[in-house]
Amino acid sequence: MRNYTTDSAEAMSRVVALALLADGALDHCELASLEKHEIYGRLRIDAATLDQVIHEFCNDLMQCARAPNVGQIELDHELIDHLLGDIRSPELQKEALRAIVDIVNADGCLNGGEGILLSQARHLWEQDLQQDNTAESAKPQPTLPLARHQKQWFS
Repeated sequence: MRNYTTDSAEAMSRVVALALLADGALDHCELASLEKHEIYGRLRIDAATLDQVIHEFCNDLMQCARAPNVGQIELDHELIDHLLGDIRSPELQKEALRAIVDIVNADGCLNGGEGILLSQARHLWEQDLQQDNTAESAKPQPTLPLARHQKQWFS
C-alpha cells in the first residue's frame, strides 16, 4: 500500500475509496452521495484527487490484498486499521465517519464488507476521540449519524 501523509487529502480520499469499494463495486448511488452529502467539501478533497487515489488504491489492492476467489478481494482487519489510522485529527475522523455512513447507506443495503468497515472505524476512531476529549467528557456529545441508521441496519 502506498504511504500518504497523515490527515492529507490523499489519506482522506483513500478512506472514501475504501467506503466506496467496501461492498465490492463502485455503485452509482454511492458515487452520487459524494455530491448529495457534500462529502468533497466536508473532507476537503476534490474529485481529481479522489479519482487518482481510487485508481492507486485498486492497483495496490491487486498487489497486496488476499484474493480467495477470482475477482474477489478481501481486506484483513489489520490493513483496514492501517488505512483508517492515516486519519489522526479528531475533527477529520468525525467527518470521515459521517462520510462512510453516508456512502454505505446510499444504496439502502449494508453488506458484510461495509458493516466491517463501519465497525472498525467506530471502534478505532471513537477510541481515539475519547482519548482526545477526556477534558470535555462532561459536555454532552453529539450523536454520530450512524445512530439514526443503526435501527434500520442492525436491528
